[in-house]
Amino acid sequence: MKPRDPGNLPLPTERTDDGSFRLLVEGVLDYAIYLLDPAGNVVTWNSGAERFKGYAAEEIIGSHFSRFYGEEDRRDGLPARALDIALREGSFENEGWRVRKDGTRFWAHVVMDPIRGPDGTLLGFAKVTRDLTKRRAAEEQLRRSQEEFRLLVQSVTDYGIYMLDPEGNVATWNAGAQRIKGYTEEEIVGQHFSRFYTEEDRAAGAPQRALATALHEGRFENEAWRVRKDGTRFWASIVIDPVREPDGTLRGFAKVTRDITERREALLELERAREALFQSQKMEAIGQLTGGVAHDFNNLLTAVIGSLELVRKRLPPDEKNLLLIDNAMQAARRGAALTQRMLAFARRHELDPELASVAALVSGMTTLFDHTLGPSMVLDVDCPASLAPVRVDVNQLEMALLNLVVNARDAMPRGGTIAITARELAAGPASSFPLPAGRYVRLSVRDHGHGMDATTLARATEPFFTTKGVGKGTGLGLSMVHGLAEQLGGRLQLESAPGAGTTASLWIPVAGGDDVPSQQRGEPAPAPGAAPLHILAVDDDALILVNTAAMLEDLGHEVTTAYSGREALAALARLERVDLVVTDQAMPGMTGTELAAELRREHPGLPVLLATGYAGLAEGGMSDLPRLNKPFLQAHLDRAIAEVMRGRSRSS
Repeated sequence: MKPRDPGNLPLPTERTDDGSFRLLVEGVLDYAIYLLDPAGNVVTWNSGAERFKGYAAEEIIGSHFSRFYGEEDRRDGLPARALDIALREGSFENEGWRVRKDGTRFWAHVVMDPIRGPDGTLLGFAKVTRDLTKRRAAEEQLRRSQEEFRLLVQSVTDYGIYMLDPEGNVATWNAGAQRIKGYTEEEIVGQHFSRFYTEEDRAAGAPQRALATALHEGRFENEAWRVRKDGTRFWASIVIDPVREPDGTLRGFAKVTRDITERREALLELERAREALFQSQKMEAIGQLTGGVAHDFNNLLTAVIGSLELVRKRLPPDEKNLLLIDNAMQAARRGAALTQRMLAFARRHELDPELASVAALVSGMTTLFDHTLGPSMVLDVDCPASLAPVRVDVNQLEMALLNLVVNARDAMPRGGTIAITARELAAGPASSFPLPAGRYVRLSVRDHGHGMDATTLARATEPFFTTKGVGKGTGLGLSMVHGLAEQLGGRLQLESAPGAGTTASLWIPVAGGDDVPSQQRGEPAPAPGAAPLHILAVDDDALILVNTAAMLEDLGHEVTTAYSGREALAALARLERVDLVVTDQAMPGMTGTELAAELRREHPGLPVLLATGYAGLAEGGMSDLPRLNKPFLQAHLDRAIAEVMRGRSRSS
């Protein structure tokens, strides 16, 4: 059999003499080309063999070729097998480690062919060896690099990194993909990647569009819901890139998926917090505006109500204008109730808290509810008498409850059942409704009316927002209830959905201490006849100051007026006697509480009565300062003066 051509070396032909061929073979440096006798001993040796293996011709000719093999290969009989395979199969070819003269190894590619005479007699073997150490090192480096990259990709657990074939079937699968999506490699390789999509996305052709976009635009990137093996959904960041061969042929797609559900929830929570902050800022701004307007209006009503009251007292009983004055007084009181709602929303209305039983309060209002609701409404009350007492402004709470009941009635124009319930509950960090930790009485009013959508529910407590027709509501009912609840240290909770009715719940903190709530409320006892006093009246508004002075003089007191705190101090310096100072709170230059603090330093023992509509204005330790809420009637002013003077007598 003719020997294989070693690296395109020319073999002798009829036109090539033996001398030329020998020179050709001996001149080759990149191949070791030599002959072995039938026993495997070296017969010839060329320059390439000397360069590769380090032996000169005289050192190696006659030696067995097995000395080029490593010790382990010789023990394993590889040289003998090589000769045997070459004889039986006509050729032997392999790659393996060989040993140089100096003992170093090189990676060799070996071809061995038997050489026979014309009669078929075995003459020996032609052996061609090439040193491929550098090529093998490069291949090994490439293999290690590929293995390291494979291990890198396989070890990534935060990202699902895998290949798709051109049709979208999964070709590879890493640990991150298994962790995120729940499929093992055996379960998912060969399956179409569309199984990770939601049913609605598959129906809309989203998987096909993703591959088409990656193919035509060079990349597809998106965030969307994806489905795990167990059917749960997660919010995924997806990137798909086409993978091409060097000639541009599409090999498939590289797909990277990351579970960003937590990040999405964090962003949504941040957005909700921003929205809540914006809403809080908006409500604070509206509250300040509302409180300022209501305060000014309250001052005007104080003058109107006081003047009407004095005029009515001075007219004879048969005066025809009394009816008009009474109508004006009723309108003024309505205006006062409106400003109380506005101030309650702005948390600037002065509350008159007392210990009360919610059950007794609701029970005392049932007759009023019956008259208000009409025959088409059924009232269902469930308020246990065992509820803990609460400290509230009873008038304000009654007004708030009446507002909630009227809203429930208006939500059911064809009639229905309004349920009023009260329960004592604990609130803490785990509560579904945000409240400071503690115990509360939850007073709820539920209707089965048309309900509110999310947009309406979000704006329900805004002042002047109403869904009722023109002239049927001021839009201040729920805002007043909201303000009252906040002022009491509780919350107003609204639960509603279209067609499912509405539940409005007032969460009121349970009162501390061992006080016993009064079960029935009555009017304060009339003030006993008091001796005439010299009173200094202070207010920067001339209308109110004139009206207050007229009320005091009508009660028999001597009055000196001042339009500011500084003017009041100057008046005190020149007057011989002042028994009481009645002052407004909101005055430029010096507030009423600042004036009271100055009086305590310069005139200790001089009582001060603060006439104001603001709440929570005690400054500099003036929380014990007696107060009179605006607008007030003459009787309220008289009782307040009597209480202040009684307190002075007890302390002196």
